[in-house]
Amino acid sequence: MLKPRSYQQDAHDKVIDHFKGSTLPVVVEAATGAGKSIIVALIAKSLHDLSGGKRVLCIAPSAELTQQNFDKYIAIGEQASIYSASISKSLRHKVIFATPLTFKKVARRLGHEFAGVIIDECHGITATIKTIISDMKEFSPNLRVCGLSATPYRLKDGFIFGMGPDDKPLNESIARDPYFYKCVYSIGARYLIEQEFLTPIAAGEINSESYDTSGLKVQGNGKYSAATVAAAFEGWGRKTAGIVADVVAQTQNATGVMIFASTVRHAEEVMASLHPDNARCVTGTTNKKERDQIIKDFKARRFMYLVNVSVLTTGFDAPNVSHIAILRATESVSLLQQIMGRGMRLYDGKTECVILDYAENITRHMPDGDLYAPQIKAAYQSSGENVLECYCEQCDRINVFSARPNDDGYDIDENGYFTDLLGTRVMVETNIKDELKPLPAHFGRRCQHVHIRTGERCGYYWSSKDCPVCEHKNDIAARFCGSCNAELVNPNKKLIDIHTKHKKDPTKVQCDELLSIEYANGVSRAGNDMITAFIVTSRRKFEVYLTENSDFAARKKMAFSNATDGFKRKPRTLTYVKKGDFWEVLGFDQPTDDELLAEKIA
Repeated sequence: MLKPRSYQQDAHDKVIDHFKGSTLPVVVEAATGAGKSIIVALIAKSLHDLSGGKRVLCIAPSAELTQQNFDKYIAIGEQASIYSASISKSLRHKVIFATPLTFKKVARRLGHEFAGVIIDECHGITATIKTIISDMKEFSPNLRVCGLSATPYRLKDGFIFGMGPDDKPLNESIARDPYFYKCVYSIGARYLIEQEFLTPIAAGEINSESYDTSGLKVQGNGKYSAATVAAAFEGWGRKTAGIVADVVAQTQNATGVMIFASTVRHAEEVMASLHPDNARCVTGTTNKKERDQIIKDFKARRFMYLVNVSVLTTGFDAPNVSHIAILRATESVSLLQQIMGRGMRLYDGKTECVILDYAENITRHMPDGDLYAPQIKAAYQSSGENVLECYCEQCDRINVFSARPNDDGYDIDENGYFTDLLGTRVMVETNIKDELKPLPAHFGRRCQHVHIRTGERCGYYWSSKDCPVCEHKNDIAARFCGSCNAELVNPNKKLIDIHTKHKKDPTKVQCDELLSIEYANGVSRAGNDMITAFIVTSRRKFEVYLTENSDFAARKKMAFSNATDGFKRKPRTLTYVKKGDFWEVLGFDQPTDDELLAEKIA
């Protein structure tokens, strides 16, 4: 049975002490290598025990981290279940380790059974996780929430907590709208190095020409545009060859070297300058079996250089890494910290991990040169067209599509798919049992490019409807397969399902046929004159209260009166919504939701 280190026990004690008197969410800052999985396990067990045996949910952003945290909980001698589509979906035991998109579907139904939620890598807290927590709190209002992260800050928002361990509040210039109330305990990298739990890091000398990152342009989503990244890093044959030569020259006595490339094409250029017997490459599209074998061989030191693109930044442990070469620009200081953290594990004969930065990241995020204290600040969202540039995996040409909302704050790979903190594509369930597909970060369906010679359009789809007969990919709106002419699923079914779900939720804006409306005069509790409108629509019955106790209320009453000719006319339709315990009328005589649906499926 694993025995926790003293600081792991202290972190647990601080969290539990806070939860004994408060339900406000808190954070533990634990540097890479501190053993967050053990802290998660300790907190989960205590929440379960102290709540009288209620359930505890432990969320991680990827299946790999979920499995890792589960294994540590088992290692302390306890029992648990995993609820993740790509591993297993079990709710047998009281402590559940889950991925967000899978657990979201049962959060509301099971919320009353839970005492707490623990969020690993909580700097990546998403809208999905927030929804899970709010759904659970509806039936378990005293739900405790604790997050853990080595880098508790986010691009543009700064720190994710509003008060430090010293009980001093953070200024909004470095913490904008933090989700967590307080960081109750901090385990810094310097402390772990002093206690000989981690290896120190140091910036190495750059003996070649670095990449010019001055032309990188930030999009509305805070990420560098694909086109400017390609211009800065791809196609610089001699420069890339010179940089790789410098890496090789400085790593003759290394025990393992990680190289972070910018794009898949850039990684291929890097690999071209390395000996094929001594280097391997991993990208977001590398299948799991192959990736696991590559990582196993790297840890066993069967080759020296591990090149990767947007993966292996979080939750990846290879103690033999003695050098890290950064051949990409990072928008996020959190990502830079995660990259450098890959080399801080202890390993026989390793006295430090050398960071070779060829893309000005240290200068950008640590202007004073302190690798352990990045400059954190909050920045407001810049304006700009919300579009996304992405490479087609089939023809390798850039497409520009409208970006999907990214409330979850996922990373996006160069091919236009959402990725988790490990760089693995976010997978979602389809209508076919046990089938998972990657989630596009845009609304594009098919590659826009046409082959210059043949005139045929590229056949790559980001979103498609697969024929159940011949497996041919079709546009998602297709009624019949373009290959075998088999009838596909009714394309209107999804529209009807969405419409049905919408109409059941009164907190969503509704527009229905108005069957009757009657009025009664009265007086509000505050003593103001009030008109009560008794409304019957084709879907619901409810009451609306009209007063003049404020300028806003008076304008609402006047708008209502004007639309009904002084409360004399019954409009054809009514647009309304329920806010809290009260109903609010938003408009009259607009097309109903049913009519709009009929137009779409006509």
